[in-house]
Amino acid sequence: MSAEAADREAATSSRPCTPPQTCWFEFLLEESLLEKHLRKPCPDPAPVQLIVQFLEQASKPSVNEQNQVQPPPDNKRNRILKLLALKVAAHLKWDLDILEKSLSVPVLNMLLNELLCISKVPPGTKHVDMDLATLPPTTAMAILLYNRWAIRTIVQSSFPVKQAKPGPPQLSVMNQMQQEKELTENILKVLKEQASDSILVLEAALKLDKDLYVHTMRTLDLLAMEPGMVNGETESSTAGLKIRTEEMQCQVCYDLGAAYFQQGSTNAAVYENAREKFFRTKELITEIGSLSLHCTIDEKRLAGYCQACDVLVPSDSTSQQLTPYSQVHICLRSGNYQDVVKIFIEDNLTFSLPVQFRQSVLRELFQKAQQGNEALDEICFKVCACNTVRDILEGRTISVQFNQLFLRPNKEKIDFLLEVCSRSINLEKASDSLKGNMAAFLKNVCLGLEDLQYVFMISSHELFITLLKDEERKLLVDQMRKRSPRVNLCIKPVTSFYDIPASASVNIGQLEHQLILSVDPWRIRQILIELHGMTSERQFWTVSNKWEVPSVYSGVILGIKDNLTRDLVYILLAKGLHCSTVKDFSHAKQLFAACLELVTEFSPKLRQVMLNEMLLLDIHTHEAGTGQSGERPPSDLISRVRGYLEMRLPDIPLRQVIAEECVAFMLNWRENEYLTLQVPAFLLQSNPYVKLGQLLAATCKELPGPKESRRTAKDLWEVVVQICSVSSQHKRGNDGRVSLIKQRESTLGIMYRSELLSFIKKLREPLVLTIILSLFVKLHNVREDIVNDITAEHISIWPSSIPNLQSVDFEAVAITVKELVRYALSISPNNHSWLIIQADIYFATNQYSAALHYYLQAGAVCSDFFNKAVPPDVYTDQVIKRMIKCCSLLNCHTQVAILCQFLREIDYKTAFKSLQEQNSHDAMDSYYDYIWDVTILEYLTYLHHKRGETDKRQIAIKAIGQTELNASNPEEVLQLAAQRRKKKFLQAMAKLYF
Repeated sequence: MSAEAADREAATSSRPCTPPQTCWFEFLLEESLLEKHLRKPCPDPAPVQLIVQFLEQASKPSVNEQNQVQPPPDNKRNRILKLLALKVAAHLKWDLDILEKSLSVPVLNMLLNELLCISKVPPGTKHVDMDLATLPPTTAMAILLYNRWAIRTIVQSSFPVKQAKPGPPQLSVMNQMQQEKELTENILKVLKEQASDSILVLEAALKLDKDLYVHTMRTLDLLAMEPGMVNGETESSTAGLKIRTEEMQCQVCYDLGAAYFQQGSTNAAVYENAREKFFRTKELITEIGSLSLHCTIDEKRLAGYCQACDVLVPSDSTSQQLTPYSQVHICLRSGNYQDVVKIFIEDNLTFSLPVQFRQSVLRELFQKAQQGNEALDEICFKVCACNTVRDILEGRTISVQFNQLFLRPNKEKIDFLLEVCSRSINLEKASDSLKGNMAAFLKNVCLGLEDLQYVFMISSHELFITLLKDEERKLLVDQMRKRSPRVNLCIKPVTSFYDIPASASVNIGQLEHQLILSVDPWRIRQILIELHGMTSERQFWTVSNKWEVPSVYSGVILGIKDNLTRDLVYILLAKGLHCSTVKDFSHAKQLFAACLELVTEFSPKLRQVMLNEMLLLDIHTHEAGTGQSGERPPSDLISRVRGYLEMRLPDIPLRQVIAEECVAFMLNWRENEYLTLQVPAFLLQSNPYVKLGQLLAATCKELPGPKESRRTAKDLWEVVVQICSVSSQHKRGNDGRVSLIKQRESTLGIMYRSELLSFIKKLREPLVLTIILSLFVKLHNVREDIVNDITAEHISIWPSSIPNLQSVDFEAVAITVKELVRYALSISPNNHSWLIIQADIYFATNQYSAALHYYLQAGAVCSDFFNKAVPPDVYTDQVIKRMIKCCSLLNCHTQVAILCQFLREIDYKTAFKSLQEQNSHDAMDSYYDYIWDVTILEYLTYLHHKRGETDKRQIAIKAIGQTELNASNPEEVLQLAAQRRKKKFLQAMAKLYF
């Protein structure tokens, strides 16, 4: 080697291997040190970071002379960057597990498209139309990699993802994240459209019988050379990294199985395909063994898939080979519950089924039993007993469910429990701890029993005698004797009380008990027929004082002459109303339907009553179900509501609540057109709720218009003022003077205030609630002795005065405002306008800490917890001044000074005065970092110097010295500094007051 060459090598070796962080990709690009960098034990940056940066640099758009954004140029530098990204992926052996874990969908999509391009896959050609067998091995492998990634990405997108807690991102970062999210969604949309083609490509790959090759760093270098220098090496069957046929098929089978399994949620027949692919994957893994270098399958996940497929697609011909999971699933699906009990007893010896699975089976059976399947009560006890014995053997405590089901033991329950205990332990092979657990359980069961016959059954059982020594049995007998001196376990007890034949009165009592508990209309009818056959003197609708029927109905029902029919109608209606109240809508519908069928035969009046009640039930069912997610009610239901409102049948008993619910329903679903234009005129006179609904709907409709056109707003105001008015009663004394006796709620309004409040609490439409709130807030503000007004949206549409202030019950108005705000926030806790109203109420009643809580909450909900700027229409100057006053009265003077900066014109006078206060209850100097106004900071420096507070003066000086507060900075920098301090201060305040 020449001296010159030696100097060159020494100079190269002395260069730093890791360049500065800002230009490392340029360094690798220019110096061609990529391979050397990747060979390091822990390269920094990591390979996947290199891929991201290479592709980001290569895809940067350019700007032409006219400042127009152009697509990335296809120049030599960008081609080299793309090649470097492919070489890094080749270094990772194209392992999709690693690439998917570390790269986003857009980046990996770009990388694999570059691989297709460099592998000479014709652009625009569908992969499904290409014959993999005739393609060069590297080209075929590139197509397989892309389509494997496509279906894996689709499967992965179907899984729920836990959202990462967002930090405090800047605007540019948030825009970038949003762009990446939209790009990912677009790519997923395309992949899903092409999913069937990708599956066909992978199915075709399973028919290949030749090894494939994937690009390495060397083959990629060769492709980058001039075409004449390649000599066809990359086209031959030996170029690149060899992937054996079995390895390729194993990966493809696994990915296809996952895709089919995901599709099975909408097409159960596809589970058969998934099962076939997963079991083929298991066979291939066994064939490949430990020799595989490129086939990485998560075998635990594969086992879970296989187990799920066994359950979902059981094979009848191989029932002996079914797993316990599959057997239990088949039994539950076919209703063969006794076999479930047998499987659980056998599992108590093997412990193969997880405890959580057994508990889930018991929960499912409990749910079915509670839905009215009384035959499952015995099965629930048996399964619970099996689970309890399993818990005992593994050292866990007895469940509450077992104690509840064993509260009233009988001979059958004791026999079954002893059978389970005997079959769940192999005394010859069981350890001492298992035997001890079982013995302790049997002893505790004996001590918990009061009936001596059952104690004797357990204490004389072979298992009990085997597990407990003579001394333990003697001690147990002594304990029983202490509890009851007359106990003699050697004598068989007398016949149980329950074995004595019951008298007629006992039978009636038992039937009445069943009548109270049953919600099955057919069973209720059968019980009443039996009861009326036993006695004709009783009125069985009075059996339970919980059976309540509205007084408007009871007169009609109790007028039915036939006693059995009267009892049946009354009880069905009462039980249906109760089920509706507790939101058991399915049973309520059954009971109402049975009652409707019954009364249709003899009473048109009661038939209409039941139709009305079923309408109300359907409204409640929709509101509690799909209505909560915003789904509009079916048109049939809206038509029925209109039909009820327009009904003019004479002598039909009507409940006020149904009219309330119907009008509220129309307002909640924005049927304003009907309420304002189509509602019949007679309804406005006869139904106060329709009148109120019409005024509310019309006000909502006219709200965007000019103030002069809001006639209905004035009408609504007058109606509510009249409802909130009081009438005074006077008395003239003997001396001729008139004295005030008392005031009472006026009867001149269309309804009472309590009825209005009840109606409003059935509304959920935000605009309607906002209008009502603003009306009551305005009514609250017009009184003369109000010091602090409450603010609300749309408050300007109401009149500003009332002719007769003395007639309004302002105390009731204030209570109503508080109740309405509380209700509105229960409907929409994040409505900033309502939160401001709540804060103003607390401010007006001198509850300053609570007021600050709601002012801060209002700002937080509309600014992503202050990560964005709070809109100026939320934090108006009035709101900021009230927050300042709250802090001042709470002696938090530094907070006052900081909030003075939030005003449109900084209030230096208040800020300086608050900083002069030395008795401050806040963190004082720790808040200085939140001050951005230099004048206030300079005043703080002067103040601390004057007081001789050196440490605090240094903190203030340090705050002034921050470069971003320099007055010479551009306005944008100063605003950004102020915004950042606002955010941190408000977040700190929120943590303090939330």
